[in-house]
Parts: sequence; structure tokens; C-alpha cells
Amino acid sequence: MGPGPFDRSETTSGATPIAPLVGRDFGARSHVRPLAGLAMVVLIGVIVAFSVGLFRGSFTDAVPVTVVSDRAGLVMNPDAKVKMRDIQVGKVDSIESLPNGRAAIHLAMNPDDVSLIPSNVGVNIASSTVFGAKYVELVPPTKPSGQQIQAGQTLEGQHVTVEINTVFDRLTSVLSTIEPEKLNQTLGALATSLNGRGEKLGQALTDFDHFLATVEPSLPNLSHTFDVAPDVLDAYGSVAPELISTVDSATTISKTLVDQQHNLDAFLVSAIGLADMGNDVVGANRQGLTDALNLLVPTTDLLNEYAPSLNCTLLGIVPIAKATPNQYPGVYSLAGLSWGAERYRYPGDLPKVAATGGPHCADLGLPNVPFEGRPPYLVADTGANPYQYGNQQLLLNADFLKQLLYGPLDGPPRNSAQIGQPG
Repeated sequence: MGPGPFDRSETTSGATPIAPLVGRDFGARSHVRPLAGLAMVVLIGVIVAFSVGLFRGSFTDAVPVTVVSDRAGLVMNPDAKVKMRDIQVGKVDSIESLPNGRAAIHLAMNPDDVSLIPSNVGVNIASSTVFGAKYVELVPPTKPSGQQIQAGQTLEGQHVTVEINTVFDRLTSVLSTIEPEKLNQTLGALATSLNGRGEKLGQALTDFDHFLATVEPSLPNLSHTFDVAPDVLDAYGSVAPELISTVDSATTISKTLVDQQHNLDAFLVSAIGLADMGNDVVGANRQGLTDALNLLVPTTDLLNEYAPSLNCTLLGIVPIAKATPNQYPGVYSLAGLSWGAERYRYPGDLPKVAATGGPHCADLGLPNVPFEGRPPYLVADTGANPYQYGNQQLLLNADFLKQLLYGPLDGPPRNSAQIGQPG
């Protein structure tokens, strides 16, 4: 008997059984997905923190610089910007209050920008508005020092922008010193004085504006005057005693003139009379004086030309004047013999008028002649020339020998019987 239709013990199937897959567990809870989500969250947090650190410069080695200022300002906070020419070159790291009431602002400068900042840069605590946040402004100097700012350098703050609390504080201090009743009286008196005078006040303001417009072109000169005024005042201060002495002397002179005013009047009257007389004399002889001066021009020109010779002559007389006087009264003479000089001949030795050449005092070594020295002979057209033939030795005064040696002569020598006669 075969199996029944409901007998399952012998039943078989042709389908393949399902085997378990790798990584899939249908029996226990899986931990892979939570761990992957956690890792993704951590990675996103690290990326955000890294971005914030990069933005804040936490991974950059900053150059520390300290600014000492009278005050840091109300709205000066860490991480405030440090600018130079409106470009950020660093940030405020911290703010420290000093015992003397000043503030030390510690800066963290960008290393890439330090080489562009001179060591003598100026510092201002500035803000965009009265209520705005403060920032540190580096002011480029007019003459850079040539050295860059160094790590650890201390800069002196020059100016802090006025804040609204400072204005209120000063206004409060002013109002506290003013008595209200007196202020009311002053304002009432001012209102009474200005009541009904608006037109005049407006005209005064218009005139003042016109005056300022007129004075404005002279402001450079006024500024220059103020610049040089200290030097001028110093100069006057240095000579103040002399000026006071001059004023005292002027007072004495004025007193003397007052005391001698009658004599002064007489002197002035005499001077007027002398002037009138001189005017008559000079005016009447004006032409004669003019002619005399014109005639003296050649003579004065000649004297001017030969002034060195005149000076030489006077200097030459000085040794004679200072010479030792004679031992005994009388006259000493020294005589000697010399070779005969060439005789005067007519007309070759006639003197020439208006001879030129000028003075030769300096050329001949005069007036200082050395001991046993003799100045050279100056040949001039003033008579016989002893060196006419170039022979300075013994001369034989024989005309036939001269004619034999030198040729025909101008004529026989002049003697007493031939004066005025041609040769």
C-alpha cells in the first residue's frame, strides 16, 4: 500500500534551501550602522572645528607685539582687528590694565605682513563711528626707519577716538561747575541783548565771512610768520640789553636836544645861510668848474697810470729818511770816474712827446734794491742812448771810428756853437 496523500514524512521538494549570507545576521541586532553614523558626526565636528580654527588663526604662529595706550576704549575686545591702510594685518590677542591706569593691548600680528610694517609705525585706537567697535590702526610713518617691526616690540599709542561716554563725562563735569540761576540770568541777558537785532547780527556774520574770505589768501604768509616768529623773538631777546641801552641813550639824546634847542636852531639857521651862499657860489661858477674838471681828466688819468711809479719813488725815499745821520755836520760826497757815454745827437736824440710804455717800477725790482745791487737801465726816448750800438764796454768817442764800424751817423754831435742848427 503506497503512501497516503497526507503523509508528510515521505514528502520531498525540488526547491533549493536558503543559505545564510555573509555579514547578514537575521538572528542578532547589527552594530555597523550606528557606528558609521557616529563616525560621520565626529568627522563633521572635526571639519567644523578645523574650519573655525583656521578662521581664527589658531594654527598660525602669530608675532606678538604690545601697544601701551592711555586707555583701550569701551568697545575694545579680544579678536579686534589690527589694520594698516585698511588692510587687516593682525588681531588683538588680549587687553591688560596696568597699575598706572594705562592699558596694554597685546597684538598677534600676521607673520606674512610683519616684513611690510616699519619699526617706527604709529598706533591709534580708532573706530568707524562713536558707538562702533574699536580696532587698532597702524599709521605709516613719514620717514620709515628701514627696519621691520620685531616680535615682543612695544609701541606707544598716540590717539584714542573720543567716545560718547567721554563726551557725557566732560559735559557733566562742566554742568556741575555752572550754577543754574547764573546760567539762567546769562541766557536771559543774552536773549534780551539779541532780541530785535537779528538783522544786524546777520549782517555782522556776513561781514565776518567776507573778512575771513579776504584774509584767507594771506594765511600761508601768516603761517610762515608764526613759523619764523620764535627765531625773531629769540634774536630780539638776545639783544634786549643792547636795545634797552639804545633806548636809554636815545632818551639822553632827546633830553640834550631839548636843552640845546636854541643852539640847534641857530646852527640850522647858519647851515641854511651857508647852503644859500654855497648855492650862489657853485651856481655862478658852474660852467667854470665843469671846464676845469674836464681839463683835469687827462692829468688825473696820467697820474692814475703812473701811480705805481709815484708810490715806488716815495717808498724809495723812506730808507734815505730813516738813514743814520752824519757823524759830523757837513756834506759828504762820493765821486768816481766812468767811461764816456754817447753824446747827444740831433735830430735822432730828440725827445718824443707822448711816449708810451707806462710805469716799470715793478719790472725793474724797485724800490727794494738788494745790497750792492743795481737795477737795469731803462732805455727811453728822452735823450742819448748809451747802449745804441749794443756795446757796453769801453767806447772811443771818435766819429770816424764809429762811421767806419757802424756806418753813417745822423750828424755831428751838438755843441754850444751848433745849438738850434741842423746837424
